Amino acid sequence: MKRISLILAAGATVLWSAASTLTVEDFCDLKVSAPSSVKDMTPLNDGETYAAISDDEKSIEIFSYKTGKKTGVLFDINAVKGNVRISSFDGFTVSDNGKKVLLWNNVSKIYRNSFSADYYVYDVMRATLAKVSEKGAQRGALLSHDGRLVAYVRDNNIFISNLDYKTDNPITTEGEINKIIFGVPDWGYEEEFSINNTMRWSADDNTLAFLRFDESDVPSYSFDNYKSFCDTDPLSDEYPNAYTYKYSLAGYPNSIVSVFAYDLNNRTTKKMDIPMSETDYIPSMEFDGNGYNLMIMTLNRDQNDLKLFSVNPGSTVAKQIYSEKGEAWLSSYTYQQVRYYKDFFVISSDKSGYRHLYQYAYNGSLMKQLTNGAFNVTYYYGYDAKRGKHYMQTTSLGAINRNVGSVDKSGRLTLLHNTAGTENVWFSSDFSYYLRSYSNSQTPPEYTLWNAEGKKLITVEDNKEYAVRYVNAPKKEFLKVKNDAGEEMNAYIIKPADFDPSKKYPLMMYQYNGPESQEVLNKWKMEGPFYIASQGYIVAAVDGRGTGNREFSWATAVYKNLGHYETLDQIAGAKYFGSLPFVDEKRMACFGWSYGGYMTLMELSAENSPFKAGVSMAPVVDWRFYDSIYTERYMLTPAQNKIGYDNSSALGRTENMNKKLLIMSGTSDDNVHFYNTLKYTSKLNSEGTLFDMMAYTGFEHSLKMCNARVMLFRKVLSFLNSNL
Repeated sequence: MKRISLILAAGATVLWSAASTLTVEDFCDLKVSAPSSVKDMTPLNDGETYAAISDDEKSIEIFSYKTGKKTGVLFDINAVKGNVRISSFDGFTVSDNGKKVLLWNNVSKIYRNSFSADYYVYDVMRATLAKVSEKGAQRGALLSHDGRLVAYVRDNNIFISNLDYKTDNPITTEGEINKIIFGVPDWGYEEEFSINNTMRWSADDNTLAFLRFDESDVPSYSFDNYKSFCDTDPLSDEYPNAYTYKYSLAGYPNSIVSVFAYDLNNRTTKKMDIPMSETDYIPSMEFDGNGYNLMIMTLNRDQNDLKLFSVNPGSTVAKQIYSEKGEAWLSSYTYQQVRYYKDFFVISSDKSGYRHLYQYAYNGSLMKQLTNGAFNVTYYYGYDAKRGKHYMQTTSLGAINRNVGSVDKSGRLTLLHNTAGTENVWFSSDFSYYLRSYSNSQTPPEYTLWNAEGKKLITVEDNKEYAVRYVNAPKKEFLKVKNDAGEEMNAYIIKPADFDPSKKYPLMMYQYNGPESQEVLNKWKMEGPFYIASQGYIVAAVDGRGTGNREFSWATAVYKNLGHYETLDQIAGAKYFGSLPFVDEKRMACFGWSYGGYMTLMELSAENSPFKAGVSMAPVVDWRFYDSIYTERYMLTPAQNKIGYDNSSALGRTENMNKKLLIMSGTSDDNVHFYNTLKYTSKLNSEGTLFDMMAYTGFEHSLKMCNARVMLFRKVLSFLNSNL
C-alpha cells in the first residue's frame, strides 16, 4: 500500500514578528527554513480513514478524512501483548486486508534511499508482535497482500518469512556482495531509475517475482570514508575506512539484469523468457491489474527504445504489447508513469511533443489518448473507476505552475483548483477525499482536506506563523528572457528586501539546468539564494535549453552535446540581467550545485563569459567520470560520441579559467565523486591557476547533515563579498 503525507509535522514553537532579523540559519538550515509540512500517513482501504504515526511516535493512530479527527488506534507500543516488544519504530506499512502491520527500526542507511533495518509484523486482532527474522538485519521487506508472509533481502539473497509457521527460509542462494543481487537494486537502478525494491507479490500471494542483478563485471569504485565531527565518535578512525561499491561509469559494463518468479506452491524458481540483450535495462516490473501476469519493461542501453511485455510467470512466455522509440532519449516519465488496471493500462509518452497519457488494452491496442494540448502531465495519480475519472498533475497553467486536474470519459480536462502556483494532492484509497498542498512564490505551503465533490472540509495547516517570519524576506519575481536564438526562457529575479532601484547591485546567477530539470517554478522554497539576496545581491535564474516541461524538443536540444546550449543560454540570461539599470554588469557571478556546479565551470571558462567569479558545488567535470545510466541517456557512450564528450568536458576548458573560482565537494559523495573536484583542481594547479576550495569531510552529495548547508552559504557569501 502506497504511503503518502498528511498529518501535520511538529513546527517551531517560537512566535516571530515581522521585525525579526533573519539569519543565515533562517534561509539555509533545513530544520529552520522549512515550513511545517505533514507526517507520513497510509490511506486505509475503507476509503474513509487513514493511519499515521502519533506525535510521541509510540503508536499508529487512525483518523477520519471527513473530520480530520482521531477515530482509533491501529498499533500501540505500550499495548503489545506477548514476549516480543519494541521501544521505538521508524516506519510502517499495512497489509491490503488491514490485518497486519509491518514495522521497522534500527535503520542503517545504504545509499540515497535504501536502508537495512529490523522488521516486525504486528497482528492487529491479537495485538501481538513477531520479529521477521532473528538472523540479522533485513532490506526491502515486503508484506504479502494477506499479511501472512514477508519477503526480504539479506546478504543479497531473498528470504521468505512465514510467521504463522515460524519459518524463515532462503529462496535464492547465489547472492554475494558486489557480485549477485536478488530482490533489491544496484546503485545505478536506485539512483537513476528510482527503484528501491524489485520484489512483487502476485494477487494470490502464490508467486514472488523479482529481479536478479549480476554486477560481477561492473568496476568497483573506492574512496576513503573520513569521519566528520558530526559523527558520534569522530576520533575513532585513526585509519580511515575504504568504502568500495560497484559503480559503472559511462561506457563501462552495467549489471546484467534478469527476471525470475518463485512459485510458493511447488517451491520452484523460473527465469522469465524475455527477448532482451545483456546490455538492456529493466526499469519497471509490476503485476497487471488482475495480479497474475507480469508487466515487464525493457529499455536499450541508449535509452531510446522501450518495449513492454506481458509475461506469464508459470509458462515464462513473454508477449510484447507496447513499444516506443525516440530520436533522442525517452523520458524517464515513460516508464515511471504507468499504471495497470483490470482491463487496461495507462502510460505516458512525449511522442506528440508534450507528455500526455494514453490508455491501452492488454492486447496492445490504443483505446484513447487521455490528455492532449500544449502542456505536460507531470504526475499521474490514477483512475477513479466509480466516477470514471483519471487524475493527473499538469502544466496547463504554464510550465512554471503545477495544477491537478481530472479527465472524464469525454476527454475534458477540469482543474480541481484553477490557481497559478504549485499544487499536489494525496487521495484516499477510493478517491473520495484528498489532501491538497498549495504554495506559490509568495505563499508558504497550505494543507487542506477536500472531498471528491470539491468541498473543503478542514484546513490542516496554513503556516501563518511561519509566513510572518519571512514577511520582509526577499521575494521572487517571474519574467521572460530571450536567448541568442530569440527564444523565450522562463526566468526569475530575487531582489534585496530593501531594494533601491537607483543603486547598482552585484548579481549572482543561480542554476541547475540538467536535462528535463526546472529551477524556475512558482512554488515556495526558502533557501540559500534568498539569503544571498538578503545580503545585498540580485539573484536571478533562467531555464535555458535542456530544461523540462516545455515542448520536449526544448529539452532534447542538448542531446549528445551537454553543456553547449546550456552555457550559451545562461550567459544570454546574465547579459540581460547585466543590462538592467540596477545591476552592475562588472560584478556578476554564477553558482550551481551538481549539474549546476558543472555549469559554473563551463560558464566561467567560456570565451565570452560575463562573469567575474563563480561557485561550483559538487560538479561533474567530465561526463566520462559520471554514472552510465544518467550520462548515456543524454550522451550515449564515449565510444559512440567521442566528440560530444570532448566538447562537453569542463576539464578540456581549464586554460580559459581566468575568473575567480570557489569549488567545493563532500568527501563521501557516492553520487558525484570527490574525485571530480580533485581532477579539476589538479589540472588548475598544473596550469598555474589559483582558486579557492572547500571540502566537507565525511559528507555526501546533498549536505543534509548537521550545519553543512549553513557553512556552505556562509562561505559562498564570503567568497562573493571578497570578489565582487
